[in-house]
Amino acid sequence: MSSGLFRSAIVLGLMSAVGPFSIDIYLPALPAIGEALDASVAATQMTLTVFFLSFGVSQMIYGPLSDQVGRKLPVYMGLTIFCLGSLGCAFAPTIEWLIAARFVQGIGAAVVMVIPRAIVRDLHTGYEATRLMAMIMLVISVSPMLAPLAGTGLIALGGWPTIFLFLAVAAICSIILVSTTLPETLAPENRTPVNFRTLVAGSRELLTDSRFMGLTLIGGCGLASFFVFIASASFVYTQQYGLSLLQFSLAFAVNAIGFFSSSQFAAGLGERFGMARMIAWATAGFFVIELCLLALTAAGLGSLPVLIAFLFAGNACLGLVIPTTMVLALDQHGHIAGLASSLGGTLQMVIGGLMIAAASPFFDGTALPMVATIAVCAVMAFAISRILRVGAPETHGAV
Repeated sequence: MSSGLFRSAIVLGLMSAVGPFSIDIYLPALPAIGEALDASVAATQMTLTVFFLSFGVSQMIYGPLSDQVGRKLPVYMGLTIFCLGSLGCAFAPTIEWLIAARFVQGIGAAVVMVIPRAIVRDLHTGYEATRLMAMIMLVISVSPMLAPLAGTGLIALGGWPTIFLFLAVAAICSIILVSTTLPETLAPENRTPVNFRTLVAGSRELLTDSRFMGLTLIGGCGLASFFVFIASASFVYTQQYGLSLLQFSLAFAVNAIGFFSSSQFAAGLGERFGMARMIAWATAGFFVIELCLLALTAAGLGSLPVLIAFLFAGNACLGLVIPTTMVLALDQHGHIAGLASSLGGTLQMVIGGLMIAAASPFFDGTALPMVATIAVCAVMAFAISRILRVGAPETHGAV
């Protein structure tokens, strides 16, 4: 492993972790937030839904902008907005205020989804890009493993507003890290002017590319299952299974380990068997595992060990799918990598937000609605992979 690849992974991973960390760290606080602001479970979950939606839609701003001005300036802009949104969350007097501030926070956080993927495409393609993306995922893995524990500690220290004050400080530290350690990867001669005509032309190119759309939607369905789990897990684990905040944080970390551990094998397996074929196999595995979990849960056999074990296995499949689909989707669009990263990220985040919104009316504090929605995501990912023939021999129309 080259020192340059390792250094890039560390810097990009730490920057990318700001977004997931801002989600995971306040999961233990969701019940307390609902109680403190006299809000229903659905209203409290709305703080996640609006974050995902603004997080997704705002990516359409940062990608094209970065194609024109370079990768670093949009990072400074986004992290500053994120910091302001975090402060708004910390001092929110009502649930409506908190929802609005989370919307602003999502606008800023979107930059850490777009720019790292565009930088990866600036630096590498193919297996090297997958290897770098997997290493970035490994750094990001600190978030789901430590963020809930950190959130639990901050709640004990000063209540749930302390979490958002911490996130504001983290945003400032990220700005300093980027300014001092991250080089500009898009040379001036490779930049693309942003105007309505080029945006329409680039978007048309991407939206009519079945390979790009298929890989993006498969990854989006996988991410949506994560978002549904994130929005529901704290209530399910603490209400149905009676876990403490610390126990919930540990259970959440176990489920995350499956994803990030398997992602480290994505490049090697892709090189050996073919990246598209690996995606097809892993998507099929995710489909089978989540349908089995749904059947067990519906039959009343969804104990806590069963839930954790099957989610772990399903997430391990997604660890092979998500980073690989991100790389392959951008592989043939290096000239508009920022726009491609933005559009792909927007589609994926909107899918996630809509799945949370669709599942919220059915949530009753038990695992079944959560498991059923995750199974729907798995069915959608599997169906798309089969319709678009992901992993099939290279013939016309195959991804």
